[in-house]
Amino acid sequence: MYDQFRRLGPKEFSGITDPFVAEGWIRYLEVHFRYLNMWDADRVRCATYMLRDDASPWWEEAEHGVNLATLTWVQFKDIFYENYFTADVRGRLKRDFMTLCQGDMSVAEFMKKFDRSCHFVPLIARDAAEKLRHFLDSF
Repeated sequence: MYDQFRRLGPKEFSGITDPFVAEGWIRYLEVHFRYLNMWDADRVRCATYMLRDDASPWWEEAEHGVNLATLTWVQFKDIFYENYFTADVRGRLKRDFMTLCQGDMSVAEFMKKFDRSCHFVPLIARDAAEKLRHFLDSF
């Protein structure tokens, strides 16, 4: 399993404080994990294996507060997001989305920003009618 994972050439995470990079790294790994049909414990091991630079000592400290034998992927993500994609950042992105207007953006720019921002407001993102209503109200 680990050999297959390494052959896919997954990206390392160095502890960059940009929340979009951190969130993107998690989503990137999840694509690989789904492809390989990995179990939770394997996901955690592979993710922690990919931590480098500032992220490595962060994890060494963070892992003292968890039971590695029972740590799930969802729990790992929660710990990761607490440090690299904090609740205040997610809250700000949600507020930005709720007040998003096209303004002087092109339709293509607006659609890109809308789709990316919608990801942070799951109740809207999962409801196609609500997503369309919010999109149309933003013009």
